[in-house]
Amino acid sequence: MLIRLLRDQLRPYHRALAAVVLLQFVGTMASLYLPSLNADIIDLGVARGDTDYILRTGGWMLLVSLAQIVCSIGAVHLGARTAMGFGRDVRAAVFTHVNRFSAREVARFGAPSLITRNTNDVQQVQMLVLMSCTMLVAAPIMSVGGVVMALREDVGLSWLMLVSVPVLAVALGLVTRRMVPGFRLMQTRIDAVNRVLREQITGIRVVRAFVREPYETRRFATVNADLTATALQTGRLMALVFPVVMLVLNVSSVAVLWFGAQRVDAGAIQVGALTAFLQYLMQILMAVMMATFMLMMVPRAAVGAERIVEVLDTDSSVLPPAAPVTEVPTRGELELRGVRFQYPGAAEPVLRDVSFRVTAGTTTAIVGSTGAGKTTLLSLIPRLVDVTAGAVLVDGVDVRELAPDELWRRIGLVPQRPYLFTGTVASNLRYGNPDATDAELWAALEIAQARDFVAAMPEGLAAPIAQGGTNVSGGQRQRLAIARALVRRPEIYLFDDSFSALDLGTDARLRAALRPVTADAAVVIVAQRVSTIVDADQIIVLENGGVVGVGRHGQLLKSCPTYAEIVASQQTAEVPA
Repeated sequence: MLIRLLRDQLRPYHRALAAVVLLQFVGTMASLYLPSLNADIIDLGVARGDTDYILRTGGWMLLVSLAQIVCSIGAVHLGARTAMGFGRDVRAAVFTHVNRFSAREVARFGAPSLITRNTNDVQQVQMLVLMSCTMLVAAPIMSVGGVVMALREDVGLSWLMLVSVPVLAVALGLVTRRMVPGFRLMQTRIDAVNRVLREQITGIRVVRAFVREPYETRRFATVNADLTATALQTGRLMALVFPVVMLVLNVSSVAVLWFGAQRVDAGAIQVGALTAFLQYLMQILMAVMMATFMLMMVPRAAVGAERIVEVLDTDSSVLPPAAPVTEVPTRGELELRGVRFQYPGAAEPVLRDVSFRVTAGTTTAIVGSTGAGKTTLLSLIPRLVDVTAGAVLVDGVDVRELAPDELWRRIGLVPQRPYLFTGTVASNLRYGNPDATDAELWAALEIAQARDFVAAMPEGLAAPIAQGGTNVSGGQRQRLAIARALVRRPEIYLFDDSFSALDLGTDARLRAALRPVTADAAVVIVAQRVSTIVDADQIIVLENGGVVGVGRHGQLLKSCPTYAEIVASQQTAEVPA
């Protein structure tokens, strides 16, 4: 998965990567050339007292060092730009792909996991790309070049490389191998921390209302302790790396000096060549260490890549049509024909054989007990999920054949949980129509019975709205969500229990103000309160996912026991004890 993700997402950066390899090659070769020059200064300059040779060779060393510095800076610069661009592209790809998910896929992954995958997981792979450009590319060049240059200085000491390099590689490999499960588990632990923290922040009012702060504190402490324990276990293994590297480096240095001194004494090698050999051996071991550090990053990046690719490989259950219909006469008609919906793996369908028709200028209400399938039915119309049997038609065309933009342009949805975005009142209302004027926004607020409280805000339309609309009341959120749909002026309005937080007086005024605006549109209202839908042209009664009654209020009171029971229960609740 990691190789595939890197191959697909780094393809646009092949020129930058080629430049990085070239710069690293030149810079590494310059670095390998320096010990040889230093050996010449010792053997041919210092030993003979040739000051001119020392100065000439020293000047040449400065030029080589300058070339190494320039190449290293250039490689790091290009590598950093490539890594940052890679991270940007992957985050954009995940974000765009998740936006195509239906409610089913979002529920499958969960919001905390999707957030972690698009932030922490992408960061792990991005860091691997950065370190590869700055370290991994240079490591093999340094290793091969170091071996060649070391053999050029003295073949007799080469057996030390055959011992120290494998020892270092095997030791670090054993440590790295044990770290892989820890990295994989760590990403899962991060998901858990994000999930709990998100739930606590979102539900802070409920937590405080039920005095559950101690319980939530213990709950967070549990997942936090799990993450800490996993991180410590992995960190302990990482802490072994540096002592192992230093042990091998120091023992190798002592071995080179011990056996090299004997060869110097025997006249088989000069002091400068011995110094150069020692430096080359250190460079080779450092290259092995850098490569091993990269191998330590690979497991965690591989886990992150696996989770990212899992999202990118997940196709939405709501697929755009192959040949979308883009031109449909605007009539404002909605029809459900034998609709059935069942979640994967569920024993029973949520909806079964639901059929009804809504024409322009009429209002259809959907009522039923909790769990009857009302919200699910409404979700089928804008294709938040797709039917498993039957068809949903908008203006005579199956929604699965309509171009998504064309379908959504015709629908104004007010969800059961009205969500407002961080911004202002105006920016939230313009989600319905980005080109709406201030006058149109005020008109929509007037109809939605929200003009008074918005006008009372010091900033008016520019009043700030917190994430989720938490700085306004539930009733104000509902009215702003209704105004947002009104700004769009669609041909089909979908109100999913959108009046539940309103008092009876505001509810009545809002519905009265809606009538002239929706006179040419089809209106579908899901409601729990009978008073909200008593004047509807058609009432659909759902029970256990099936239609058990269709008609007007008066007709259903006589012909539908389920509806009569709902009405009676609400009338009983309104009578004081």
